[in-house]
Amino acid sequence: MFGIGLNLRPSNFQRVFIRPKGILYGLFGQLVIMPTFGFLVAYLSPIDPIFKLGIVLITACPGGTSSNLITYLLNGRVALSVSITAFNSFLTILSIPIILELGIYFFLGKDKDISLSIYQIFTEISLTVILPVFLGMLFRHNFTDTTIRMKPYLRYLLPLLLLVMFSFILFTENNSDNATSFNYNFGLLIPALIINLGVMVIGYYSSGWIGIKHSGKFTIAIEMGLQNSALAIFIANNLLKLDGLATIAVLYGSFSFFTTFIIAFIMKRFGRKDEEDGF
Repeated sequence: MFGIGLNLRPSNFQRVFIRPKGILYGLFGQLVIMPTFGFLVAYLSPIDPIFKLGIVLITACPGGTSSNLITYLLNGRVALSVSITAFNSFLTILSIPIILELGIYFFLGKDKDISLSIYQIFTEISLTVILPVFLGMLFRHNFTDTTIRMKPYLRYLLPLLLLVMFSFILFTENNSDNATSFNYNFGLLIPALIINLGVMVIGYYSSGWIGIKHSGKFTIAIEMGLQNSALAIFIANNLLKLDGLATIAVLYGSFSFFTTFIIAFIMKRFGRKDEEDGF
């Protein structure tokens, strides 16, 4: 996120809020469209109820910081991506408990009170999104020449760093209690892929229907396709403590970065490009 901040100016964020259609629809897509689609896929999928709830959980979570990196690598609207990630992470403090309570009642037939720590979410988003992006922008402002020399290497360095962290996290998860359920439920890959592809396609085309231009469309699609799997795993293991609930999140986190990048690249490469990239 510091590296992404090196490529941003305050004017990038001014554009987001002066013409807020992109951020408002991006938040609507993640808070309303995604959970609705998640409930639909879960209901139609012939899988155990606990995995149905796992689908609902992953679609209720906000986009992760990896979505900002993919947007940066594909020359999308990075400021829009960062803004959606930050705002949606705060809003999900309210939305995730409501969505999960509905999912538990609908698929498991019982009630359960769920609450998220406002302090914990605020601290996480501040330290992983807001602060490093601000420091990156500050570094660029004070050391412009150095930043210009660094920029050609960032497109290789940032994905490499993420790949190292991703490999470590995946190795850790595969050696945890989630690994058993993951290995024996490979059939969950189909609904997980449907979620990934489905929400991106819906986000891309529906945002175009309300007048959002091409770069904003695939930026929103990226935000909707790449969810914060780490948060989903934390909620499943530490708050709900239901056996098997984290399986979908582990599975989704193992492939969604790569599939989201490929799908977004296709959308960018073959989607209709507007002459004037407004909004």
